[in-house]
Amino acid sequence: MENLRVTLVQSFLHWEDKSANLKQFDQKLAPLAGQTDLIILPEMFSTGFSMNAIALAEDMQGRTMQWLRDKAAMLESVITGSFIAEENGHYYNRLVWMRPDGTYDTYDKRHLFTYADENQYYTQGQQQLLVELKGWSILPLVCYDLRFPVWSRNVQDYDLLIYVANFPERRSHAWKSLLTARAIENLAYTIGVNRVGNDGNEISHSGDSTLLDYAGQMLYQISHLEDIFTATLSYQALQDFRRRFAFLQDRDHFIISNP
Repeated sequence: MENLRVTLVQSFLHWEDKSANLKQFDQKLAPLAGQTDLIILPEMFSTGFSMNAIALAEDMQGRTMQWLRDKAAMLESVITGSFIAEENGHYYNRLVWMRPDGTYDTYDKRHLFTYADENQYYTQGQQQLLVELKGWSILPLVCYDLRFPVWSRNVQDYDLLIYVANFPERRSHAWKSLLTARAIENLAYTIGVNRVGNDGNEISHSGDSTLLDYAGQMLYQISHLEDIFTATLSYQALQDFRRRFAFLQDRDHFIISNP
């Protein structure tokens, strides 16, 4: 099995300004052409974490989807991140997994952040998304999903767990602690990509984008600064660790029911 090159993009987001955000990512991502297999952007990377869904939402043929399609092809890499999507009169915090050939999969955020009334503006997702890249099995999730271990539980034998986020600085301890817990309990590489800077509600974000190995050991973390970091993940090391510490064979079996 091949190793996997992953790129974490920790960035400031211009509040509700798609043009400015897409332009800045044009510039930031350009040097990555042919240099990585997967580029991970923050949650709602084109707008910031806004409840202004009616004004900002796009359908699946809109500007942000076209931008993702163009970037993935140009950079020869999968790109993932979430945006505000509209479908059949409903609004979703929708993660897109865009491949260089223009095909894509989506995941709608299941755990809506009621503390910020996200559930008042967006429709809850019901299905997980499990994707494959270079033989790796990957589970991508969104921000608040991090707090709910059952939804993240490794019952599918995935290799990499990803969270894209707008997680505020005042809860950075929870962010760091829960990412570590998810890596340890699921015996999987775990990545959290967060934004930095203040949003339009003057909520501060310290970033703290993180890459952890399957034992919960930190391979990368950065706070407050914009940064682009690429690492190569070893599939062999992951499998060797799982054979030595076969904790997943003792996991609980359960069924998640939809509300």
